[in-house]
This record gives sequence, C-alpha cells and structure tokens, in this order.
Amino acid sequence: MVLHNSLRLYISVDTFTFEPVYNNPSVVTENIVIQRSNGEVCLNAPAGRVAADEEVMMIFGIIGFIRLLAGEYMIVITDRQKVGRIGEHDIFKLKDYRIVPFSRNNMALSDAQTGEEASYISLLHSHLQSGEFHFSYGYELTHTLQRQSELRGITKPIWERADERFFWNYRLQSKFIEHTRTHRDQDLSNFILPIVNSFVELKAAEINRKPFTFALISRRSRHRAGTRYFSRGVDSEGNVSNFNETEQIVVLDSVPDAAVQTIPGNYTMLAHVQTRGSIPIFWTQINNIKYTPKLQIFDNPDIENAFRRHFETQKRLYGPQIVINLINKKGYERPMGAAFSKQIDILNDPQIKYHHFDFHHECSKMRWHRVSLLLDHFHSDLVAQGYFKAEVNRDTIQRVYQRQTSAVRTNCMDCLDRTNVVQSVISRWVLNRQLQELEILLPNETFETWDQFETLFRNVWADNADVVSCAYSGTGALKTDYTRTGERTKIGALHDLENSIIRYVKNNFMDGARQDAYDLFLVYDVHEGGSDPLIDGRPLHLKLIPLGLVVGFAMLVACAIIPESISSTHVILFASFWVAVIGYTAYFIITNGVYYVNWPRLVPLDYDVSMHKFPGISSEAKLGAAEVELGWKNE
Repeated sequence: MVLHNSLRLYISVDTFTFEPVYNNPSVVTENIVIQRSNGEVCLNAPAGRVAADEEVMMIFGIIGFIRLLAGEYMIVITDRQKVGRIGEHDIFKLKDYRIVPFSRNNMALSDAQTGEEASYISLLHSHLQSGEFHFSYGYELTHTLQRQSELRGITKPIWERADERFFWNYRLQSKFIEHTRTHRDQDLSNFILPIVNSFVELKAAEINRKPFTFALISRRSRHRAGTRYFSRGVDSEGNVSNFNETEQIVVLDSVPDAAVQTIPGNYTMLAHVQTRGSIPIFWTQINNIKYTPKLQIFDNPDIENAFRRHFETQKRLYGPQIVINLINKKGYERPMGAAFSKQIDILNDPQIKYHHFDFHHECSKMRWHRVSLLLDHFHSDLVAQGYFKAEVNRDTIQRVYQRQTSAVRTNCMDCLDRTNVVQSVISRWVLNRQLQELEILLPNETFETWDQFETLFRNVWADNADVVSCAYSGTGALKTDYTRTGERTKIGALHDLENSIIRYVKNNFMDGARQDAYDLFLVYDVHEGGSDPLIDGRPLHLKLIPLGLVVGFAMLVACAIIPESISSTHVILFASFWVAVIGYTAYFIITNGVYYVNWPRLVPLDYDVSMHKFPGISSEAKLGAAEVELGWKNE
C-alpha cells in the first residue's frame, strides 16, 4: 500500500476537505471531509459547493490533530525535502508545516486562556522546528530491513504495520486511527502518514570502480522521550530515555545511477543494527545550576521488574544482547556502574553479555585508538552476530541469505558522545566485512585506504552524532573531531568546551520549555478550566532576587563613569555596598539553585524539587568533588 503523497486541502468556513492529487485521471478518487464545528470525519462525502472565500492549498501529508483550549488543531505538511530513495520509494524530510485551528476565532476564551493557548502553540512550533522528522509514502521507515522481511505477507496498512516505538505522531494520528477502527466502511489508512524523529542520510559511493549506496538511519523512540536532565533511566514498563535504533545499510545495485542518490529496483542489501539507551535503572540528575548536577539513584522496589522488562523487549526485538557500558569506574559516575552491574548479576541472563569499558580511562591522553580494545574483547561475538543480507527485486524481498542474530546495546551517561564513537567503530568493523563479502573490497583490504569513502563514512557518522545529540542535549555531539578525522585534536577539545558551555546554559535555563514541547506533542492532554500550568508559580521574592545582580552591576558601571574621583570615600562606599549586594545575591542563587532552573511544567517529574522530596533518600555520599545522593529506603 502506498499513501497519498499530495493532497489539496480546501479550507472553508464550515469544513476541511482533503482531495488526493492523482497523476492518472482514470483512478477513482476519494476525499475526506471534516466538520470544523464538531470534528466529525467522513470519507467520500458528497462534494459541496465551492465557497467564494474558500482557501485552497497543496499539502504533502497530515501530521495529525491535537486538542487545546480553543478546540482541535490540525497540523499539515506544506513543504518537504527529498533526501534519497530506497527501492521505488522516496524518503522525505519535513521542511515546513502549518497549524490550522478548527475554531474560527478565540472569542470563547478569556484573556488568560488566550495567552495560555498562545504558549501551547509556541511549544508545538518549537518542537517541530527543532527536530528532524522524516517520512515516506511507501517505504516502512519505522522498521529495519530485517523487521520488514519478517512482515512479508502481512497485508495490513502501513500505519498498522509500523513499529509504534518510532511512529512519532501516533498520538496525533489517533483521530484517523480510531475512526478507521470503529467505521469499517470508512478506511482512512491511505491518509495516515507515520512520521519518524530520525537521522536519515543516503550516499552514493564507489570503491574499486564498484558503485554502491551507503545509508545510515537512526530512529528515536517516542517512549520516555525528552531532554537530557529531565528524562533519565527507565520507567516501570521497561522503556528507557534517549533510546535510539541505528541501522547502517549497504546496497549493491545491479543498475547503478551515480547521478542520483537512489537505490534502484534490483539489488543486494545488507544491514547492521545497534541500539543505545539510558542505563535501565531508576535514576536522574537534579539540576541546581551547578555545572555538575546531583546524581540521584532511586531505590524503587520495581527496579528488578523494570530492568527485566527492558531486556526482554531488547531480546525479543534484536536477539541476545551485547551490553557495553562506557561510564567512568571511579568518581561521580561510579555508583551508576555499580547499580547497573548489580542488576545484571540479579538478572543472571546467559543471553546478556555485559562489559564495563571505562572510556575516559582507557582513552585518556588522546589515546583514542584504544577503543579498538572493545573489538578484540567481543570479536567472536560480533562474528557470530553477523548482519542482515537479502536479495531485493524492486519493493519485494525475494530471498534472505542471513539474519543478524544479536545486537550491541551501548550506553554512557547521556548515550551521546562516547556512545557514538564506539558505535561508529563497531560499524566500521562490520562494514569492512560486508564490503569484502560483496567483493567491493579485496579479502584483506579495508576502506580506510580509500580516502573519499573514508571521509564520507566519518562525516555521515559525525552528522548522526550531532542530530541525536541535538534532540537530547540541545547541542551537537562532543568528540566528533575523532569521528570526522580519526584523531582527537586540541581544536576539537576547544569545540567541545564551547558545546559544553552551551549545554550547561540550555540544560539549566531553557530545557524546561523543550521538555514541555516533547510532552505536549507526545503525551500531555490539555484540560479546560483550572490554572495555567505554564505559569511560573515561584514566590515573588524568588523571581526578584536576580534583579539584585542586574542593579548591582549597573551601579558599579555608574561608579566608573560618574565625574567624582573613583578613589573618593563616597564612591568607594557606594561601590562596596553594591559589590556586597552582588555577592549576597550570587550566593543566594547558587545556594538555592533548584529554584532558578527552568523546570518542565506540564508533566510532573518523579520527584518534588521545590520541597526537596526525592523518593527513597535516607543517606548521602560524597565521591570526589561531586555530590551523589543514594536512596536505600523503599517508598
């Protein structure tokens, strides 16, 4: 089934009408009419009279529908960018969109509600503009190639076959999905377009005069999604924060077309999949405007069940697990490693091979080549793991030669910088074996000797690191100089310092709103009545305290420019007073840092910051310069 790839949207006073644009005039047309007054949906409703003031626009898909205070809103795709083609199907990136209200005005809302509504709309815009979203009208972008091969013969529509973890707009498409499920004669499946929050890049390449296509796809899970410090660890269902599935694909075309980044009809395709995700225990880091936040490990009685559920899901979807933990064995991160190892021991699953590789210790002093120690450690497991290989004719997988039998699951604290370096090293090793099997490389040859492809490989993986990192931390990844060049450089270290400073600012003072945007799009239902959840509810004196810094610095500037001598007693006393004000204000803000963090406001966190109530805490421990709080008392 191929979805409608172009639609005319007719916007009248009373209705929205969607009509597919067909190249073949003999095709029987269909339409959807939605009543603006009550949201009622009807497939193939009789065509109404075209109103003189009716707006007509071309759209390229429906992202979905969301209900706010003024009623429902519709989000449609108004522009797209083609990033490549797989088989007969184009892959697109969301380039522009439009949010269309059902209500013709906001007169039913109070002034306060109008402001609240504007805040919700702003959050939707920030979410759609800050992420990378991809879609296809025929290719099942939510699935790896191996999963697609397992779905052969299943004739369900694309939305129903989709992997719900990566169906980013699943909640927003619930209006059409529920209508389709409850009205047998009203199947809207051709209009339900899954959107994936992802990195997608396809590149035409050539080695030894043999052309092929290299592709990398990273899919971000919609479960437990969010920002770096407001989404950590595991939930009771086994979902972890910042879970990404990365699929590296190699395609050998029978009829290559080097002018276009496409994958034509008949070809051999190979793929290898890795995953990353937060350490699957109950933990977080409490922002307090200090550079290193408090590390909090919750002693939740459900930890063993959540941990088991996570790995049961991993094994069901990917097979036995090779788990690589990259966090530090000493200092601030040590309790996390101990907690992870403890749960691995309790689970005692022979299908899980766990290895704690202290990345910063092993690769200290720019010795980044030592990442290859992981390849030595897991060499036999990686050989046994293999990769997916199939023969494909146009859109149909004709023959599967082999399947990937296990998967590497990598994590560090954020599952960003260290994780991406290690994933790229593993993928490099796998890719050399794949290219040798395809006879693109000679038996003992590696692609590192081919500078053009080496550069392509490094840049694609570094771009992937940046996209995954931006979605979680708000900045590009660190350590990408190694991914791009193969060397750790001082210039790269300076770039990492710049990104680290930006991360600090965003994570402490901006990420609350970004988390709210995730929650509004994915899970939060807006309720009429009650107080505005987005209003800053802090006491007035806490809001005004930072003005002491502003006024204090302004007074010091005034001291420097007043005509009286800078060394006069009056000026010195005046300046001293304001220096004291600045010092006290700064001390107060640092001491009460949790009140000056930009916290999310729509969905409550697992702990009460304002009251310093953290589940399970009864003791503290200090490790080095970092403060770590450990809870050992069950709720």
